[in-house]
Amino acid sequence: MKKLILKSGLYVFLVLISLELLVRVFHLGKDTPTRILDEHKVEKWMPNQNGFSVTGNRRQNFSEYHINNSGYNSYREFNPTKNKIEVALVGDSFIEGFHQNYYNSIGKKIEKSIPEIEVYEYGYAGYDFADQLHLVNAYKEQFDAIDHIILGIKFSNDLTRGEYEVIMGRLALESPMNRLLKKSKLLVYCKSIGILDPPQRLMYKLINILKPAIKKQDVNKEEVLRIKNKKEKKYLANFNSLIEKYGFDKNRFTLLLDSRITSNLFLSYLDNNDFNYIDFSKHFEESDQATTLIYDRHWNNNGRALIAKAISEYLKELEIKK
Repeated sequence: MKKLILKSGLYVFLVLISLELLVRVFHLGKDTPTRILDEHKVEKWMPNQNGFSVTGNRRQNFSEYHINNSGYNSYREFNPTKNKIEVALVGDSFIEGFHQNYYNSIGKKIEKSIPEIEVYEYGYAGYDFADQLHLVNAYKEQFDAIDHIILGIKFSNDLTRGEYEVIMGRLALESPMNRLLKKSKLLVYCKSIGILDPPQRLMYKLINILKPAIKKQDVNKEEVLRIKNKKEKKYLANFNSLIEKYGFDKNRFTLLLDSRITSNLFLSYLDNNDFNYIDFSKHFEESDQATTLIYDRHWNNNGRALIAKAISEYLKELEIKK
């Protein structure tokens, strides 16, 4: 019996080692860059990292990233000067662009359309509007030298707070234990394709069983509408709170949004108060090709090309000059 247990343990160990080697050889597990909180309390990636972002259980999406000296995924360094025309794209994972090779980014596509400008991409997964304005304010000297700043905004989840504070949940991913676990590409791969989800769901179910049951109440349409209106007003108040604290230069700042999923209350407010925004919904609606990845709601190459087109058209019309 003892010999059987020892042999079984050895075989399991050898199988795990073999699987780890296979995942590494075929690069099935993604490389996750290290997060940091800098001296300005800005959360971003540790500068000068390279790796590959992998999505799907058969490498459905495989792309290379490059974290520059500023801590953002980009093929260029950020060095605004008075002699050049620069545009900054600030936003979340959609701007960050880990789903496409860093040298074929939205910024690169815009530069191909308008060769006389440089595009700086300040994208970081999870950034909301508070993160974005805090970043611009924290690096005010750098952003003041940039000619135009475009801020990506999704009304449903980017305005849930009216002031900035560090979100420790994301930084907790850099704990010594998590860093140790990430060294196993097999474990990273298993988590990314959902193998570890059933045990986690089982654990959550067991925890919920121990909690007192909360009786669900039926909510009528009027109540749903009331809750929706209340939430929209709260998000609008958060928007005003943030721009009141950090400022918003209407001559240099432009929002990037999809009007199809943006509150009419918010759109009306932007129109009535002379906030400039780029609405890319028309470009997406007119496209006869998919604009997002089939396994992910992030933009695919076509979607990113359409975003670049919408921004390029806006910038050309704006005629930015030094």
